[in-house]
Amino acid sequence: MGGLFGVVSKDDCVNDIFYGTDYHSHLGTKRGGLAVWNRKGFERAIHSIENNYFRSKFEPELPKFKGSMGIGVISDNDSQPLIIGSHLGTFAIATVGKLNNIDELSETAFNKKMHFSETSGGETNPTELVAMLICEEDSFENGIKRAQELIKGSCSILLLTNKGIFASRDKLGRTPLVIGKKEGSFAVASENCAFPNLGFSTETFLGPGEIVFLTHDACVRKKEPEDKMQICSFLWVYYGYPASEYEGINVEYVRNRCGSALAKNDNVAIDCVAGIPDSGIGHAIGYANEKKVPYVRPFVKYTPTWPRSFMPQNQKMRDLVAKMKLIPVKKLIEGKKILFCEDSIVRGTQLKDNIQILYDCGALEVHMRPACPTLIYPCVFLNFSTSRSTLDLAGRKVILEIEGREDKNLEEYAVAGSEKNRQMTGRICRHLKLTTLNYQKLGDLINAIGLPKEKLCTHCWDGTSYF
Repeated sequence: MGGLFGVVSKDDCVNDIFYGTDYHSHLGTKRGGLAVWNRKGFERAIHSIENNYFRSKFEPELPKFKGSMGIGVISDNDSQPLIIGSHLGTFAIATVGKLNNIDELSETAFNKKMHFSETSGGETNPTELVAMLICEEDSFENGIKRAQELIKGSCSILLLTNKGIFASRDKLGRTPLVIGKKEGSFAVASENCAFPNLGFSTETFLGPGEIVFLTHDACVRKKEPEDKMQICSFLWVYYGYPASEYEGINVEYVRNRCGSALAKNDNVAIDCVAGIPDSGIGHAIGYANEKKVPYVRPFVKYTPTWPRSFMPQNQKMRDLVAKMKLIPVKKLIEGKKILFCEDSIVRGTQLKDNIQILYDCGALEVHMRPACPTLIYPCVFLNFSTSRSTLDLAGRKVILEIEGREDKNLEEYAVAGSEKNRQMTGRICRHLKLTTLNYQKLGDLINAIGLPKEKLCTHCWDGTSYF
């Protein structure tokens, strides 16, 4: 996915930018970048964080950075922020999202005899493309508006000038941006968990397509928010940090409600409830509290020396690292009927290994309750599961087994409780060697979040969305 953070202050704010960006490290694993502005101009650093942490890569460089304005980014695709020279002036830009029509926009640029300098694997750098679209207008404000009109998919933007920061949430609000404030400073972030320890209070959540301009003493709206919103539901289920809020709704609160909903629809006899660390924990606590069943930790996570495994490019290494980080506690497993809550089941490969470990440690039964419905449609908006073929999704593999085609009768399989949905769930359960498997109902997930369905993107579960 990716995360953005920016600060404009009357004083030097490099430490705020550094720590605020670091608080977004759970959102990506490929690149990290910082850009600041001072009287000498723009200073920038970009590092790979695939095998190390953002903080350890950038901390040695902090003494050389000085500035009262800056932006940071955690990215799962291109290197950024970019420093762009243009007729509008020099600026730094960072983006989060996915441009579904990037080939079409690139071809239009080539037909105008324009070129791109930033490429990766022969593909256009999406952030540079967004910068190009902005620079075709007569002002930053109009350029950002034009870019958001032309982009299909999602793109939230931070643009740093020598006067302040433009912040623009993507047109349908799939990715969040939130404004924070403290004396002498304004900040903008993808997640407001970055605010409290830096002294910022949450001021407002930007609306879909809204554009604001930040200076150290003001946040000025440059474009009104759009009426339609399709914020990603998976933010609450998986992506988000427990202390964060989107649209004023806390992540951990929603996960507790998801777990409670799973429990209300369940009558299985168990000894204890557990969560697959980390994002499954909030769901499991909600389940345990609802059922009045003990919450335990039969898996503990070891993180001091293992790099993060959110979405590395090498799937084999991702599986290995994820397995090595989870250590079983045999005393809590042996002779027990355990129910696990998990945020979701994507491929199921790693989960299958974990389940086998539980049986090897003497578990009598292992039940699984994912906090969302079966993933059937790959995400086309936030770079989640987009690098995988549809057959990498556990649900689609099973549909292929049943139908002989992985794209047949998808609408029926997506309906909770339908004959085909039960058939798909049963096969996944057997593949994973679970005692029972029950997925969250989409309606219960929507109720747990608390927003109307039309304001949520649920594409990966039911295939519906606005484009």
